[in-house]
Amino acid sequence: LDKLDAIKQRLKGGSSAAEPAFSQLNNLLEHYQTGKLEEAEELAKIFTQQFPKHPFGWKVLGAVYQQTGRLGESLAAKQKSVGLSPQDAEAHNNLGNTLQELGRLDEAEASLRQAIALRPDYAEAHFNLATMKNFSSEDEQCLKMRLLYRDPDTSEKSRCYICFALAKAYEDLREFARAFQLYTEANALRRKELGYNAAQDKQLFESLKGNYQQISDAIRPEMIAPENAPIFIVGMPRSGTTLVEQIISSHPLVTGAGELSFAHQFGSSIAVGHTPVDAEALTAFREEYLSALKQRSEGNAFVSDKMPQNFRYLGLITAALPEAKIIHVKRDLAAVCWANYTQLYVSDSFGYCYNLDDVMHYHELYEDLMKYWHQVLPNRIYDLHYELLTENQEEETRNLMSHLGLEWDDACLSPEHNKRVVATASNVQVRQKVYQGSSEKWKRYRPFLNGALD
Repeated sequence: LDKLDAIKQRLKGGSSAAEPAFSQLNNLLEHYQTGKLEEAEELAKIFTQQFPKHPFGWKVLGAVYQQTGRLGESLAAKQKSVGLSPQDAEAHNNLGNTLQELGRLDEAEASLRQAIALRPDYAEAHFNLATMKNFSSEDEQCLKMRLLYRDPDTSEKSRCYICFALAKAYEDLREFARAFQLYTEANALRRKELGYNAAQDKQLFESLKGNYQQISDAIRPEMIAPENAPIFIVGMPRSGTTLVEQIISSHPLVTGAGELSFAHQFGSSIAVGHTPVDAEALTAFREEYLSALKQRSEGNAFVSDKMPQNFRYLGLITAALPEAKIIHVKRDLAAVCWANYTQLYVSDSFGYCYNLDDVMHYHELYEDLMKYWHQVLPNRIYDLHYELLTENQEEETRNLMSHLGLEWDDACLSPEHNKRVVATASNVQVRQKVYQGSSEKWKRYRPFLNGALD
């Protein structure tokens, strides 16, 4: 948005169609910023057709494709944007993000390094690169980030990125006191930006429980067997849901679709009681969800949806999608709270993560709601413990696949070889073999926590 005036002036400079172009540009920004991705895609396509040599349309189109999971098309659009504006650091950063999700990590790192070379103060690119690499010493990037950290002119938003990135660097270097101080500062900045209100989440969870009886009592519509059976993988963010989907989608009959927004998009108003619950509403949710899921199926009979926050909608999901399998990934409380506290999320919907008291309170709400679902939905939810999975990989994996009703395939024991797209914060870790010990990382910071996670 801060480039809008500059783009406006550039378009006004040399084209009789400048005003229509600017009008379309305005619409593109408004639709993209408010999440109206279908409209943004349509406008971006019109813009790229009328102004094929203007990089902005390709940039927005690439972003829309990425958000809707079409990584191949996103890559092509972003490469087009870079080709048209090779000196645009943001275009290189955007391309690096898509390459990272595609698992092309060396190319992604090269794109991010180019973004920083073009704009040494580009805090977001520094953060993205820091999450991809292991720091073995205070290298050139570390020095650049320290200069940005000390610069009084660095904005709070940029400082937040730099603090998270430097914290990651000093954690790699095992300088945990410095890392903790930077995590503390980074989280304070992000919390200030988002203004999280814990009372709203408490009310939301009460509404989900309070409205379930209406969902349970609603007359069930006639249900035609779907072409694609959904597998929901739920739990707290950073609990291991990405690893579990990587394992499941290693099976030849399963497509791993990643974190899908469909349950929230089509069902949140029903789940909390803002929309009356009846057979028509359940049918609409079922048809909309399955139709959207089919677009991600790649022709496979089973499709996994690993949006962790879908744990909130399990009452609605079991009512409208009785054939769905539900895998609940549990992880050590201290480990999952610390993992969320040290993660900078792109989405603004994780406001509870940037304060340890907030994230522990949210974890209490989550545990209480899952206890409720287990009570009212007996034998519908399969609990999978992350720590047990890493310690007894084959046994736990065989039990999981048996529960899903899938014949055993040895590929499920080597999820690091799964080449599917991974669009979450774990997209680097899941390219590695399953390993133990990640749930113990928080203990490195125990001397600075004053007993908070004990």
